[in-house]
Amino acid sequence: MVMIWEDLTVTIGADNKKLLDAVTGFAQPGRIMAVMGPSGCGKTTLLTSLAGTHAANVTEAGNIQINGKRRNLYSKQVSFVGQEELFLGTLTVKETLTYSANMRLPSKMTKQEIDKVVEDTIIEMGLEDCANTKIGNWHLRGISNGEKKRLSIGLEILTQPFVLLLDEPTSGLDSASAFYVIQALSNIAFKGKIVICSIHQPGCETFNIFDDLLLLSNGETVYFGEAKMALKFFADAGFPCPIKRNPSDHFLMSINLDFDFINEALARCHVSIEILCNSNIVRSSANWWKQLSTLTKRSFLNMNRDLGYYWLRIIFYILTGITIGTLFFHIGTGNSSILARGKCVSFIYGFMISMSCGGLPFFIVELKVFYGERSKGHCGEAAFVISNLISSFPFLLLVSISSGVVIYFMVQFHPGFENCTFFCINLFCCLSVVESCIMVVAAIIPNVMTGIGTGTGFIIFMMMPSQIFRPLNDLPKFFWRYPMSYLSFASWAVQGQYKNDMLGVEFDPLLPGGPKVTGEQVLPILFGVSLSHGKWLDLTVLVILLFLHRLLLFLVLRYNKRGISHLLWIYAMGNLQFAKRGLLKKKPSMSSKKQEPTRPLSSLENAMSPDYAILKL
Repeated sequence: MVMIWEDLTVTIGADNKKLLDAVTGFAQPGRIMAVMGPSGCGKTTLLTSLAGTHAANVTEAGNIQINGKRRNLYSKQVSFVGQEELFLGTLTVKETLTYSANMRLPSKMTKQEIDKVVEDTIIEMGLEDCANTKIGNWHLRGISNGEKKRLSIGLEILTQPFVLLLDEPTSGLDSASAFYVIQALSNIAFKGKIVICSIHQPGCETFNIFDDLLLLSNGETVYFGEAKMALKFFADAGFPCPIKRNPSDHFLMSINLDFDFINEALARCHVSIEILCNSNIVRSSANWWKQLSTLTKRSFLNMNRDLGYYWLRIIFYILTGITIGTLFFHIGTGNSSILARGKCVSFIYGFMISMSCGGLPFFIVELKVFYGERSKGHCGEAAFVISNLISSFPFLLLVSISSGVVIYFMVQFHPGFENCTFFCINLFCCLSVVESCIMVVAAIIPNVMTGIGTGTGFIIFMMMPSQIFRPLNDLPKFFWRYPMSYLSFASWAVQGQYKNDMLGVEFDPLLPGGPKVTGEQVLPILFGVSLSHGKWLDLTVLVILLFLHRLLLFLVLRYNKRGISHLLWIYAMGNLQFAKRGLLKKKPSMSSKKQEPTRPLSSLENAMSPDYAILKL
């Protein structure tokens, strides 16, 4: 099996700025390749091109083949590990691998077989000592950065891909940890896999692990061939590496300078490549129901273990309920309690709705993990949206019951089990809709501070056309009354609770000796609540709004964040043969430096290694 890329050119923007310029190369199984070069030279662009994960504004041209066949966008033959580690910090290393394995491995595999794959991966990546340690987040101290890097790699090798692409897997690590990571990758390559990784200035011991080297500068190939031959190549070109200098440092320093010692007359020869198709293994994924089950279990476990996700908010909701209960304690049925009941209901929903913004930072973390998994084809939007709805259900129900019961009995709303149950369900549905709104905001604006400001503003905007601020009959007919009051979840929740609390209740007369005032009289006159339909219809509309907001979240995830990569045009190539490097002409004298214009090494696209040369016929 061989991976080949030929004349790979990547441009971006309206001005077609080139990120890669006719880059050609190949990678063989059992070998590990380093992609090196200065910052901005195109290392990450090359890897994302091979992985098929480019953004929508990037244009790609060229040919890429894997085992002589066209590679699909979400090919399970290729796995890509980015620079950023995206984990749920409340899970242990073993749990993270297990959930990923259940979501991606074939559904026909038994639990014992999946556990065996996970255990083998843990051993292969040297994670035995931290297998049962939580990864760590804002309140949990977890594993080290080196272990996180190895866990990222372990997640990708669960399905045994043929090609493993890694973007700077040693960034942020000390030399010892970096050596251990690259050694682990070398062991993976030794098992017949293709491993390509970009790396920035590795140490001597780490550099010696690599079999092949690809040097890039300004999007062009400077060197491609065996790593051990690079020193000879640079020495022949007039740039020998000093004895005490790290070879990788020497290469990067050389290609960042202007040189006039490189001879332009390097012989050009053509490399034509033929791939022998000796295998074509198709790897299946878990079915949709297993993905949904796995995502639901993992999401619930994360919500349960992360104190800030729901537990702290549950405490805040209960404290808020106690505060409301003390402010409106035993509200009674005096004529003064009519307005007080309205204020109490408005305070409950207005304040508790606004508190839902506290979940946005945790939503963003969970969405980032989902984006990483979706980009590799592990799961889809529908499974994620439904699993989040199911896993959050018990926590939101606990919020509604714990705070709702405290408020209901302290304030002494309309007595009765049915009325208390309706109040808790109504509060639950309202909070569920708000949580969905906040998730939509998190999907559109993945920045915590900006997202909280935007989410709060959006929630307040949706509360404005409700009885919290003005009776519906007093709202301006255009826009606010029609259609916003019908789209506002707060409007349906508040008027449903008004009916639940006041219908059937008699209040003291407004004047001494007068008739008692009923809730049926108060609602349409004082609060502008229509009695043409009952409270259960208000609750039904709230449930419909919940599913509509979840549908909106699905659409946002589907069309707002998915990188649209261009399909690669791939065709068959000729016979595999290695070209001999052309002879160097006589190196110019030192005096020529003052007379001839200097040229960067990266501009000499013909300066190729013994394994690589381009000939434009």
